[in-house]
Amino acid sequence: MKLLLLLGLVALAQCLVTRVPLRKVKTLRQTLEEHGLLERYLQQHPYNPAAKYFRRRFSAEPMQNYLDNSYFGTISIGTPPQEFTVIFDTGSSNLWVPSVYCSSQSCSDHKRFNPAKSSTFIGTNDSLYIAYGTGSMTGVLGYDTVTVADLKIIDQIFGLAETEPGNFFYYCPFDGILGLAFPSIASSGATPVFDNMMTEHLVSRDLFSVFLSKDEQSGSFVLFGAIDPSYTTNGINWIPLSAETYWQITMDSVSIDGESVACSQGCQAIVDTGTSLLAVPNRALRAILRTLGANSNSEISCRAASRLPDIVFHINGKAFPVPASAYVTEIEGYCSLGLQGMNVPTEAGELWILGDVFIREYYVIFNRANNMVGLSRLS
Repeated sequence: MKLLLLLGLVALAQCLVTRVPLRKVKTLRQTLEEHGLLERYLQQHPYNPAAKYFRRRFSAEPMQNYLDNSYFGTISIGTPPQEFTVIFDTGSSNLWVPSVYCSSQSCSDHKRFNPAKSSTFIGTNDSLYIAYGTGSMTGVLGYDTVTVADLKIIDQIFGLAETEPGNFFYYCPFDGILGLAFPSIASSGATPVFDNMMTEHLVSRDLFSVFLSKDEQSGSFVLFGAIDPSYTTNGINWIPLSAETYWQITMDSVSIDGESVACSQGCQAIVDTGTSLLAVPNRALRAILRTLGANSNSEISCRAASRLPDIVFHINGKAFPVPASAYVTEIEGYCSLGLQGMNVPTEAGELWILGDVFIREYYVIFNRANNMVGLSRLS
């Protein structure tokens, strides 16, 4: 009703413009954008005659949920396009895929980019090395057309993997990684994909949002340039970034049953779609496991697990609970907690990683315009 009324008012204003030529009337697009209704209007009226006057500058990329362990979608590189599955990783900033130059075992089981088959590829002599928490790669940099959903980025720099040591990537169900963090942490100074989306005005808003499904269900997506209002019915809590590197924020504390168990003096955390679990500083992990009654390997009896309380993350004055149903995993009668120990020091203390275990409970908005993270509790 609100949308129809607004369209009627706009139509009336446009009719009156010939009678009052000195009055500047906003366009339909401007009015819809101001009221946050443009995206809904375009979705509901895909064949509206006025559609030719709009440029649809937001795009959803569906992602496959693989065992609640990783989420990946399909992109293409080159002309004609060569398709690859990639993790959309807010914990790194580089795009890379295996190449025909790679002889590692990990590359043998994945699609490999062939620059000789792309008429738009531009090679360089620049090398690339990236180390992740698990796995690493080396390669060379090149430029080519990259398509993510229906967004086409011209001359996007990316890595062509030549080595992928070890066997971690061999067992991964995806080919490569598309980093969505800030340019400041990009290896070899490569410009991230989303930065080029913004520079080339491919998105109407300088943000993207993520929904991760539960229990291996379909429906996961990353939405470039927009916020889906159907996932924000519980409101959005905006959290300012504490550093423009990862999507890094300051946490106030972590509590269980109303008692602080860790981060009591504040700590740093990153919201990372590329990490499956909750990665916790080792000292804090021991305190949490002790409070929950789990052993040092994060194992717990399934009977006890059914009665576990929420782990509550206090951020920017708000509480963000993660229930036991989110952080307990049961496999063949054995239960474990979705937490892992890790020590990553920063200038402001040790770093926490809020991975997929946390993100599945919230619709997450990564806002580059205001350098904030938005969290909306999912029903």
